[in-house]
Amino acid sequence: MLCPKCSTVDDKVIDSRLSKDGTSIRRRRECLGCDTRFTTYEQIERIELLAVKRDGRREPFDRQKLLSSFIKACEKRPISIDLMEESVNAILNDLESGQDREISTKTIGAKVMVRLHAIDPVAYVRFASVYRRFEEIGEFIEEIQSLERRAPLSEDQKELFHKTP
Repeated sequence: MLCPKCSTVDDKVIDSRLSKDGTSIRRRRECLGCDTRFTTYEQIERIELLAVKRDGRREPFDRQKLLSSFIKACEKRPISIDLMEESVNAILNDLESGQDREISTKTIGAKVMVRLHAIDPVAYVRFASVYRRFEEIGEFIEEIQSLERRAPLSEDQKELFHKTP
C-alpha cells in the first residue's frame, strides 16, 4: 500500500478489524520507511451492473435507488429497514450472480415485486401501481383480487377492501 506521507510501498499491518456494517475490513498500517500510521479499508469488488431503462438508456445500477423504492413502497407499514436492506442485498446478489452485466429495469422490478409480495401485500400493491403504471382504479382492484387468489386476505384486509352497497 502506498504511504500517504512518503509514497513508499513497504508497510506492515498492525491491526485488522471487521467494519461495523460487516462489508469491509479496516486495517491499521505502519510505513516501514517513515513510521507513519494510516488506515485502509478492504472490501469486495463489486461487478459494475448497468440498468437498461424502458427507453433503452443505460445507467449504472444504483443500490440506493433500489432501497429508496422499497422504503417508499413500505412507508407507514410495519416493516423494518433491516428487512428492506436484506431484500435489496438479496436482489443485488441475485443480479450479480447472473451472467448479464446489463439488466433491464423490467427484470429488476419483477424481482422487487416478488420480494414485496412475500413481505407485505400493501407495499406490493403500492410498488405494482408505479411499476406497472396503473392509470385506473380498476387496475388496482384487479391487482388486489389477484393477490387475494394467491394469498387470502386477513380479516382486517377484508374489512378495508369490503365493498359497501
